[in-house]
Amino acid sequence: MTDVPKRPRRGPGRPPRDEAEEGPSTQERIRLAAREVFAERGYDKTSVRGVAKAAGVDPALVHHYFGTKDDLFAAAIEVSMEPALVVPAVLGEGPEGIGERLARYFLGVWENPVTRAPLLAVIRSALTHEAAAKVLRRLVLRRVLERVAADLNVPDPTFRAELAASHMVGIAILRYVLQVEPLASADPEAIVELVAPTLQRYLTEE
Repeated sequence: MTDVPKRPRRGPGRPPRDEAEEGPSTQERIRLAAREVFAERGYDKTSVRGVAKAAGVDPALVHHYFGTKDDLFAAAIEVSMEPALVVPAVLGEGPEGIGERLARYFLGVWENPVTRAPLLAVIRSALTHEAAAKVLRRLVLRRVLERVAADLNVPDPTFRAELAASHMVGIAILRYVLQVEPLASADPEAIVELVAPTLQRYLTEE
């Protein structure tokens, strides 16, 4: 009788081999499911198990790919903002017009209903949960604005990035969270026109 070779044992927390080999497609499915669940339930009411159920995978697989709930939250929000793509686009050909490009990008993300919902979740959660606030700081400030400011070779790039972030996040809270009028119903192009010169000054003037 021929012995059947035994399959190697999995380490703790490792997904089954057939699931792990699905690779990027599985990761993306989890990220998209996390974005929807966080947007619907907020940070505090979302669990790794709930995201796993929405993605149709085992919770261990979520932990394998994304680690903690905080890491999963960051990955879900990053789907909306795509900092790796936006930083080169905002920098463009140089400092000229960077304020307008930044304002247009930021408002464009918020005006899109698909990407707006998870960002509303992170803004609301950041006001009451330090973990969510940490994600917001890391993603909006360090992953986007600091990288933009540092590339411009101006004094105090971190301070400048924080000023730009305070301006854009403030607009997001008043327009999309609190829905204060007339800002809430203003034409996005009108907002870009008024905000862009201020962002330009923050990021380029010495």
